Amino acid sequence: MAGRFAPRDARRAPVPHQAAATPVPAAQTRVWTPPGPLDLRLVLGPLRRGPADPTFRMSADGSVRRASRTPAGPGTLHVVAREGRIEAAAWGPGASWLLDQLPTLLGEGDDPAAFTPRHRLLAVTQHRRPGLRLLRTGLVLESLIPSVLEQKVTTDEAYRAWRLLVRRYGEPAPGPQEYGLYVMPDARTWSLIPSWEWHRAGVDSKRSATILRTVRVARRMEEAAAMELPDALTRLQAIPGIGSWTAAETLQRSNGAADAVTVGDFHLPGIVGHALAGNRNADDEEMLALLTPYEGQRHRATRLILLSGETPPRRAPRLQPRDIARL
Repeated sequence: MAGRFAPRDARRAPVPHQAAATPVPAAQTRVWTPPGPLDLRLVLGPLRRGPADPTFRMSADGSVRRASRTPAGPGTLHVVAREGRIEAAAWGPGASWLLDQLPTLLGEGDDPAAFTPRHRLLAVTQHRRPGLRLLRTGLVLESLIPSVLEQKVTTDEAYRAWRLLVRRYGEPAPGPQEYGLYVMPDARTWSLIPSWEWHRAGVDSKRSATILRTVRVARRMEEAAAMELPDALTRLQAIPGIGSWTAAETLQRSNGAADAVTVGDFHLPGIVGHALAGNRNADDEEMLALLTPYEGQRHRATRLILLSGETPPRRAPRLQPRDIARL
């Protein structure tokens, strides 16, 4: 009788994946020599959603491990820089795809020389960070969904939601089990997560509804990875709940979009205003005006500003997280 009165979507909720104790197949490998200096931490760092991201690990030796859901299936990639070369190993159905895309991921198509600094701060930072390149994953949903989770909440809240949902509804990543990585859920599994599990993860109905609308058209979203920036922005923002902030944060990662400036951020206008004009109270309009000399490279300009360490001292109290699971 209890099952008869269970919530309707309980009967179709996805079953969390369990790790299987199976032998680890041999890794596929590749060695690639980048065209110039490359700092793995700087390049791949934007993919990490918090220190406990179940899809991403950085090691003390500078190597990076990440799990992805590729068009060929789940895959795990381990990359390390040695003597000017990148050595990579990959496991799972998506291994070949990940290795084929390795140069693209690490910014082979990026052109740092296209950026001409017009402020001393940016010139100095660019000189000190020669290994910065803009990554390009070629995968939209894996950046779009966590970006939606980050809307209008603290980073700690968003990271917690991503961690809980991926661990519960994703699957253990291929490769060595000691990596402890998970592949994010596929589109169908996201669509079947019951409402109370979103609530338990601290995700309000507005953000969960946006994700549900997104995964229903997952294929159309993934097509944006091959589009020019204006068309890609239009494609993503056709989904109610995805605005300019979320679209830019996604395309910076999936498309390596050097001009995808983040508008609508709580902190960024003040940081840019402080760094370039000494105005910590700048709004989006002033930020865009200050970035006008970097048209076509505005995202790179903001990355360099953030890496410079020239951020205004905090005056406002920190935004307090809300525990909606207790509401």
